[in-house]
Amino acid sequence: MTLAVDRTFEWPSRDDRRGLAAEPRRSWASSQPVELRGTPYNDRVAVARGWARVGIRYQRRTVALDSFAAVLVATPFLLHVYGPGQQSGLAVLGTVLVFAALVAMMRGYEARSLGDGPIEYQAVVRAGGIGAALVMAASYVTQAEISWSLVFAGIPLLILVTVAFRYVNRRLLHHQRAGGASMKRTLVVGAPTDVARVARDLAASPHHGFDVMGLCLPSIDLPTPIGGVPVVGAVADIPQVVVDRAVDVVVVAGPSLSGEALRRLTWALDRVGSQLVVVPGLLEVTGPRVTLRPAAGLSLLEVEVAAPRGRQVVKALMDRVAGVLLLAMAAPIIGASVLAVRLTSPGKAFYRQTRVGVDGEPFTMWKIRSMYVDADARRSALAPLDEGNGVLFKMREDPRVTPVGAILRRFSLDELPQLLNVVRGDMSLVGPRPPLGEEVARYEDAVHRRLRVKPGLTGLWQVSGRSDLSWEESVRLDLRYVDNWSVMMDVMILWKTARAVLRGAGAY
Repeated sequence: MTLAVDRTFEWPSRDDRRGLAAEPRRSWASSQPVELRGTPYNDRVAVARGWARVGIRYQRRTVALDSFAAVLVATPFLLHVYGPGQQSGLAVLGTVLVFAALVAMMRGYEARSLGDGPIEYQAVVRAGGIGAALVMAASYVTQAEISWSLVFAGIPLLILVTVAFRYVNRRLLHHQRAGGASMKRTLVVGAPTDVARVARDLAASPHHGFDVMGLCLPSIDLPTPIGGVPVVGAVADIPQVVVDRAVDVVVVAGPSLSGEALRRLTWALDRVGSQLVVVPGLLEVTGPRVTLRPAAGLSLLEVEVAAPRGRQVVKALMDRVAGVLLLAMAAPIIGASVLAVRLTSPGKAFYRQTRVGVDGEPFTMWKIRSMYVDADARRSALAPLDEGNGVLFKMREDPRVTPVGAILRRFSLDELPQLLNVVRGDMSLVGPRPPLGEEVARYEDAVHRRLRVKPGLTGLWQVSGRSDLSWEESVRLDLRYVDNWSVMMDVMILWKTARAVLRGAGAY
């Protein structure tokens, strides 16, 4: 018995290209989907100043800095092992080549990831880890005597120095982008509401390098600017706009382009040399949670709904080990702060307060007292002067704060005793801000998601404005963290927290 199979193939409907267009329609599958013509945007001078050339220079500078870091770190170690001579020189050269090759294997030099801190740093860390494994494997196989200082001191130092060089290089790029230079000319495509949202978000984060120069809508019946960005064409005009305006990246927002149309768009962009980025319908879902899996001729987007057990264990270990070390280092500062509080205002130096922890479990949080002892009783009288964000009570010139308390708050020294909560397991080093019970009682439905992880000593809110943030912005950042946290994200937040604390930005 045989089954009859209908093998008739029909192209899906391309209704998404039927809107009013500015240019004559050309097939995106043809060998010439555009008309080649000179414009002020695509002449030689304009192209030379574009991201294509700037990105190549940044890429070469990154390779040079990695190589210099390898020379800087490897030279003293290898001179100590082999002494001055040709052998040391060859060993240094080999270290540079192998390290650069490993970073390249970890995709640390790809133009699309350069300038993105976490991805760059992960490539360096992985390359260092593989390098250490290779050294140990070579020592075992060849029975050669290799100094273990190279593995346990040299390679970690190489990683730190390389990351430091890349950080400075990236900060320089971000400084240039803040001034409007070194940007990728970006075209956003989609329905008006979708392109307005994406264009606004990209403009708010210039360090990512997307300069939205125009929009393409399904139809240009009303080609009026949206959010100050001009409408330069319709969906059908995308390839021609890319050529005419020397576009580096096309960002497709929303469902305006069907799967088949997206496929054909990649064919056209392959001809005209532009990147394609698709903004998925999932909001605030990034990084390790998303995996693309091919199956049955489909591209399946798998979304991780819970952090893997291994990642949770690593985070817990990092909290306990780093918490103990930081608490030991902070003990003298805590002692000096406690003494200053006791000498300048009556009352106990430590302040205990019940906060809501993971999954709604209450715990006692410790702080150094920064207010007068009657602060809680005076809060209701100060309610009309609240400068907070709608849920949290805040005042820039709060009369309940003592003079010493103001200094402690400015540099977040009053929160150092919370390291004890971290060591005990009530809190994490990084997480959402620990809320009061009365705040939780006022939460809207989605805000309860903040309680899915342990509250943190610091978090995205801490490095993004602290008390200057609105309640909506604070919730958005906390939910982004809860949905996307990773160990590398925690490390980055801890690093940025140190900078925010030293500046005292948003602390009152």
